[in-house]
Amino acid sequence: MTIELAELQLPEFGLPTVEPQIPAEEYATRIEDARKRMRRARLDALIIYGDREHFANLAYLTGYDPRFEESVGVLPREGKPTLVVGNEGVGYAALSPLDVTVALYQTFSLPGQPRDRLAPLWKLLRKAGVKPGARVGLVGWKHFERGPSTGSGRGRASEVPAFILTEIEVAVAGGTISNATTMLMNPRDGLRTRNSVHQLARFEYAATLASQMVRDAIFNLRVGMSEFDAVRAMRWSGWPLSCHLMLSAGERARVGLASPSSRALQLGDPFTVAVGLWGGLTARAGFLVHDPSELPSQIQDYVEKLAKPYFRAAAAWYETVGIGVTGGALFAAVHRFVGKPFFGVNLNPGHLIHLDEWLHSPVARGSEISLQSGMALQCDIIPATGGAYFTSNIEDGIALADDDLRGQFASLYPEAWSRIQARRRFMQEALGIRLKPEALPFSNLCGYLPPFLLNPRRAMRVATGERGEMRE
Repeated sequence: MTIELAELQLPEFGLPTVEPQIPAEEYATRIEDARKRMRRARLDALIIYGDREHFANLAYLTGYDPRFEESVGVLPREGKPTLVVGNEGVGYAALSPLDVTVALYQTFSLPGQPRDRLAPLWKLLRKAGVKPGARVGLVGWKHFERGPSTGSGRGRASEVPAFILTEIEVAVAGGTISNATTMLMNPRDGLRTRNSVHQLARFEYAATLASQMVRDAIFNLRVGMSEFDAVRAMRWSGWPLSCHLMLSAGERARVGLASPSSRALQLGDPFTVAVGLWGGLTARAGFLVHDPSELPSQIQDYVEKLAKPYFRAAAAWYETVGIGVTGGALFAAVHRFVGKPFFGVNLNPGHLIHLDEWLHSPVARGSEISLQSGMALQCDIIPATGGAYFTSNIEDGIALADDDLRGQFASLYPEAWSRIQARRRFMQEALGIRLKPEALPFSNLCGYLPPFLLNPRRAMRVATGERGEMRE
């Protein structure tokens, strides 16, 4: 496989005109699936924590995402779920598609707000179905893997705020509390790792919007504009963000996660941009130059030394990913090309994505976890050279779908399906990347990597003639 930099015509894949919805009955199914897991684990109740940053487990089960406050959802083995919320959550909880009881716990409210109806949380939990002696599973946003700070207590360790944990301990007096986060987030079989056609359609919607925002930014970059000006070109629609928008140039770009500023873009700047919405994230990075002659003399081989092997690794990722492929095989396919210390690829080269930007990752050295139909994944290979060569980035989302799921998608969401098929054709015919039938690209930048961002119509591809005829 020979990689080249070529003039390419990136098609206009279009933007959604229809916003997919999750049917109310799907939330009821999710609740029942959680209860099945509870029965297997011999749990009497599940308590799900959520706040602004860590909302996804609660939103997955109830459709409710905390805005300014902490919240907990209580799911007993039988009966209605309860949402325990602060002052501002009472009205907002009405948007949940489930038949839930809403309980006010004013300690969850912002400082200085009324506390005139304050009741102990443990009493609210009791009323919601958490009985003395109960076996409770507590869902936060991470489970505790082996490490020096967890030791042998991993099953009990919790990241949920101590003031909430203390109240739960009172409510279950004589009972037990265990960390049940893996029930939803385990990369092998967590409830959120495999998605319905409706959820995938919403992820495609989000990924399309996020990728178009990044696309609009990089195709409108010019020297002298501010970082804020570059963001204005994105035309954000208002779909909720899964992480802070990132865009920076110059030395701040080397830290990767910075928000935009008023700094003016300068010729030769390293540049990075990432937009994450609920269900999709796209990122790109490179240099603000037209061609290598505008780079410092010591890195004018940037394409040969970094961009080409990096794109080759990304192409290998896309060609390897598929149903039944292990995370270890995907890891090996990538590290075959960027495994040397120079590239600094230290994080997982790919992970699961959901409402939160990072659900978990089955992709790791030696991982035996098999990828499954319904998974939504990010191609997320991040070099960190730590030197003048900076980085490159080609992060986009895909889904894996077997024949049945692809048939549902095409039937229920024809507009999105048309975009997906157009992206597949572009990746295979223009970029030379052979996708398996089950790999569905969700991004409007789908594998498109321009290393010189002031000349974005020149991008990396597998050289013409290096492959035989492309087939579906």
